[in-house]
Amino acid sequence: MSSTTKDTTKDAPPPLPEPLRVPVADAHTHLDMLPQPPLGGAARDTVGEALAKAASVGVTTVVQVGCDVNGSRWAAETAAAYEAVHATVALHPNEAPRIVLGDPDGWSRQGAREPGGDAALDAALAEIDALAALPHVRGVGETGLDHFRTGPEGMAAQQRSFRAHIEIAKRHGKALVIHDREAHDDVLRILREEGAPDTVVFHCYSGDADMAKVCAEAGYFMSFAGNVTFKNAQPLRDALAVAPPELVLVETDAPFLTPAPYRGRPNAPYLIPVTLRAMAEVKGMTEDALATAVAVNTARAFGY
Repeated sequence: MSSTTKDTTKDAPPPLPEPLRVPVADAHTHLDMLPQPPLGGAARDTVGEALAKAASVGVTTVVQVGCDVNGSRWAAETAAAYEAVHATVALHPNEAPRIVLGDPDGWSRQGAREPGGDAALDAALAEIDALAALPHVRGVGETGLDHFRTGPEGMAAQQRSFRAHIEIAKRHGKALVIHDREAHDDVLRILREEGAPDTVVFHCYSGDADMAKVCAEAGYFMSFAGNVTFKNAQPLRDALAVAPPELVLVETDAPFLTPAPYRGRPNAPYLIPVTLRAMAEVKGMTEDALATAVAVNTARAFGY
């Protein structure tokens, strides 16, 4: 390749994997963040295209996850429009501090925002509460704690939001979908303090084997994403190895966390087979046995 030729491989979608024989669900995805047609281009049903591509390899159901009020509304509307989509609604742990303290840099998709204080957080939580009552909304999440991206000044807002989401999930009888980034002890502590809902899903499980045993004892689902295939992820594989098959889910977190060997390229629900096959190897299970388990588990977790 000459120095003037751009390498577009890293931007290209990975190829279709070999289809699964047993259909499964992508337990956590962000269809609203998929690449969109260029401005001025022809309108396309990007959601329909993504679902069809996924179904062609045996991924017949997806859980579309909300991260803010607008995204949660979109998730609910999309689940109402597509039979293969179930929704969850929430304020992401990093969204709560932005609502309360403001977001001068406009890091989030809403752009720059002024501080709204606790009243603005309460108003946003009320919207999530209303959406959580809808029948095609199957979960409350992703909520939880993120000690990686939010500093100490945002912890109070994060924890208040997390506790409110736990209450909303319990009141509506919906699964609680947890984002836990470098906050394992605090997440588990708050679940104990508030009393966990009947169904808890640790999205993109990031704890070690010891934490997996704690989650298993509590009956929490552990959802594994493409990062379980990364070379430096042996602690994740150790956790997966001890996680009971009846508590394991598989997800993409698309467009993020694309599994090896496609790391760094856009992720999408159709890549679930790549991650599931790697997981089956870690667990010493056949592909079909693990697919059967995760299909049952996801339906049980989200009540569909």
